[in-house]
Amino acid sequence: MRDKKKPATSDWRAKVHEVIYEADTRAGKNFDIILLVAILLSVLVVMLESVTWINEELSWFFQPLEWVLTVLFTLEYILRIVCIRKPWSYIFSFYGIIDLLSLLPTYISLFFTGTHSLAVIRSIRLLRVFRIFKLAQFLSEATTIMKALRNSRYKISVFMLGVLMIVIIMGTVMYLVEGGPDSNFDSIPRSIYWAIITLTTVGYGDISPVTALGQAISSIVMIFGYAILAVPTGIVTNEFIKSAGDKSNNTQACPNCSLEGHDDDAKFCKFCGSEL
Repeated sequence: MRDKKKPATSDWRAKVHEVIYEADTRAGKNFDIILLVAILLSVLVVMLESVTWINEELSWFFQPLEWVLTVLFTLEYILRIVCIRKPWSYIFSFYGIIDLLSLLPTYISLFFTGTHSLAVIRSIRLLRVFRIFKLAQFLSEATTIMKALRNSRYKISVFMLGVLMIVIIMGTVMYLVEGGPDSNFDSIPRSIYWAIITLTTVGYGDISPVTALGQAISSIVMIFGYAILAVPTGIVTNEFIKSAGDKSNNTQACPNCSLEGHDDDAKFCKFCGSEL
């Protein structure tokens, strides 16, 4: 009688994988909550350390706490690597790179000063919150939005080219109308800067026309700026509707490649073919 096929990972690795990579179980959900609290605490410490008087009063507490959190994150990073069959798939994944970058600043600060504040990059790891309490559908929505943006990139590029032509023309016109030795419109590039902040309705107020004709042109540009905002919105919305499809709430990760996004009734990973 032939031996049964061995599982992709050993029992303890399978258990660790279930806790760390998935949020369908109580243990996995609790792990993600604890991880998020630790990340928030770490980011809060980094921000408070940047306040001089707080750091002077509580530096004796912040530094040991930061190292405790860093060690915990390091252990988590190592466990994520050892509990899957293909560790490189995690190491070079988006989350893997972010996890590594969130660890490096604290260790680098031992050799170079001023790098510790880069630990605030850990806030990016809060993206893992979407896996908790079966909120994975938000990741699916994010994927839909990214697909819509990707599909509309050529239309958006044409739109941006049109906007660029408008600000160049309007900036040149304002230079001709308002330009002078004592004017803020002392060059075409500076006038184009005015056209950009006016068309986008930002209006810093550092450059403003003084002649009646210049103010009339400025009013037209501002009104046109409100109207032009609807163009990219319509383009992306149209692609968003086309890209909308079935979404899954499944948070299960493949024990072989660690990738997620499987259907609820999937038996095998759609990326590497391993059994789930």
